[in-house]
Amino acid sequence: MFKQNEANWDRIIRVVVGIVLLYMGLGGIFTGVAGVVIDIVGAILLITGVIGVCPAYLLLKIKTK
Repeated sequence: MFKQNEANWDRIIRVVVGIVLLYMGLGGIFTGVAGVVIDIVGAILLITGVIGVCPAYLLLKIKTK
């Protein structure tokens, strides 16, 4: 569908940070609205890291690959 626009180092960082944020949000470190926001950001980072395409990079015409 879209060409990958993330380098491998970018993808690894996104996946690791996404997992950490999901753990913090779902693990009860943050609760309420903050927990939900952290979960959403973590999920977005994890998904974009796995597929290798960042919609924000597409809009801003940025490529790390």
